[in-house]
Amino acid sequence: MKKLFIVAIIALLGFTQMQAQVTFKPGLRGGLNFTHFTKGDAYNNDLYYGGISNNNDFASKTDFYVGFYGALHLTKFYTLQPEIDYSNQGSTINYIDNNVSRSTKLDVSYLSIAVINKFTFNKFNVLLGPAVEFVVDEKNMQAENDIDLTFQLGAGYDITKNFGLEARIKKGIVPSYHNNNYYTNNGYYSSNSSDHTNVVFSIGATYTFDIK
Repeated sequence: MKKLFIVAIIALLGFTQMQAQVTFKPGLRGGLNFTHFTKGDAYNNDLYYGGISNNNDFASKTDFYVGFYGALHLTKFYTLQPEIDYSNQGSTINYIDNNVSRSTKLDVSYLSIAVINKFTFNKFNVLLGPAVEFVVDEKNMQAENDIDLTFQLGAGYDITKNFGLEARIKKGIVPSYHNNNYYTNNGYYSSNSSDHTNVVFSIGATYTFDIK
């Protein structure tokens, strides 16, 4: 009986200590996006853009993201961090129109809901987790799907207990842009369609508020 009592006391002390370590702090994040579309399975580098002969290429474009998060510190090394972000993405499409090089920005904006797992080692941290993203705006294009499913991987550094820097890469798995490509085949027009997904590299800053 005495042994069971001692075990119960030790377990209670351990649980109390764990509860003391759990904290919740809200924060803001924002920065730059460097985004592009993947080439796709049926990509052809000798295409027609809107029926006009060109060499077609998806290049990176620079945009921004902004959002907020709730950092739930469960242990000294692990934080569960739900996030809601607004992210401007898309790609630049480079092509040749009548022997003239041209480019057009394809813009698509998302509202992202992510669940990030944050592992902290001193002032350095590793971030990874999934997200579901909803299209809220588009320009010069029509998104193939209204929802994207993405996975994020990144790293950060805490300059102070409130302010930090981070970099992430995000890859979408749902096609965001569908391209009906036309090219010449022995003097005749042929079609070749392809789907393209989002790739985003972001760098930015975070600020965590002290809540007591």
